Amino acid sequence: EIQDLRANVIPSGRTSGTTCYVESAKGAMIKDVEGNEYIDFAGGIAVMNVGHSHPKVVAAIKEQAEKFTHTCFMVNPYDSAVLLADKLCKATPGDFPKKALFINSGAEAVENAVKIARYYTGRPAIVVFDNAYHGRTALTMTMTAKVKPYKWKFGPFAPEIYRAPFGDIEALKQFFITGIDPESIAAIVVEPIQGEGGFIAPPDGYFQELAALCKEHGILFVADEIQSGMGRTGKMFAMEHWGVEPDLMTVAKSLAAGMPLSAVVGKTEIMDSVHPGGLGGTYGANPVACAAGLAVMEIFEEEKLVERAQKLGETLMARFGKWVKEFKQVGETRGIGAMSGFTLVDSHGNPSAETAGKLVKFCFGKGLIILACGIHGNVIRVLMPLVITDEQLEKGLSIIEEGLAASL
Repeated sequence: EIQDLRANVIPSGRTSGTTCYVESAKGAMIKDVEGNEYIDFAGGIAVMNVGHSHPKVVAAIKEQAEKFTHTCFMVNPYDSAVLLADKLCKATPGDFPKKALFINSGAEAVENAVKIARYYTGRPAIVVFDNAYHGRTALTMTMTAKVKPYKWKFGPFAPEIYRAPFGDIEALKQFFITGIDPESIAAIVVEPIQGEGGFIAPPDGYFQELAALCKEHGILFVADEIQSGMGRTGKMFAMEHWGVEPDLMTVAKSLAAGMPLSAVVGKTEIMDSVHPGGLGGTYGANPVACAAGLAVMEIFEEEKLVERAQKLGETLMARFGKWVKEFKQVGETRGIGAMSGFTLVDSHGNPSAETAGKLVKFCFGKGLIILACGIHGNVIRVLMPLVITDEQLEKGLSIIEEGLAASL
């Protein structure tokens, strides 16, 4: 009945990966309105790192909602936003003064990072990379690489966005000669691990060289940690793997355990360069969302979820590596820590979105929710809540293995 009603009232452009209409969710488990239970290897696309309905998050939301739900921080401020900004500034890479701007979504964080970078440098150009995903707004879909479904027929696109090869410093240097003068570039915006693009990690030394190149030309280094941040890779933020301290960083998704909250965190001199009133938004730093964010930060510390992500990553990579050897349709492993996945290929070794689609469907039928991604749609990514139990993890992996063994 809900599905029939949906067909009449929700636009067809707003799709869903499953027909699981959720009734409740707890930890790494989801229960639908028909009573079926699913192991969640999607995590709301990396949003539920602390798990569904964590008691501490639920309590924080309830307590704040009973006090007030909105005043607009630009009119009447409150302590939860200030306290969360303090925690976030301390948690992000970089031993220098920082400030944090709260907004609502990942795309909005990227847009504000671009605004700030252009304002601070006085330069117009932004460089992004092949396979990148940064959002669905006019600016961020321009920054996103994949055409369908994100950009197709939605042009014209935003100006002064330039795309370079990912993971190749020499190619970028050549691009500075043939594509765009580095003196015109305000910022280079890069995902530490390319999420929607296929869980692609950079080659060793790449980000260190990229940061040095940015510094040489007065370009701001902007790390888009929307999917890779908040403990997902076995570090609180993925850039810590390479010892790189970004000038600006975007954070969202698991920051507030499903409440709409995102942030731009960066060097104080850069963040403070914008004139008063130049940054804002009606709902940015919503008090209920900030309360949830404070609870999330406490959970990470108390439950040692960063360490848990490291262990999950070891388990996942070992299992995925085993599948590469055992199943001809598994091409290679991808990612770092609990932001891991594997590719699916056809008999000729070419990317196979068809096989990925069949595996996703098979797993759903067996009570497991997984996601496909990548430019070719052939990468299976796992983004389970970091609080998943060992038993739930093993059951989920066994379902995937069963699907692979069935030679879908």
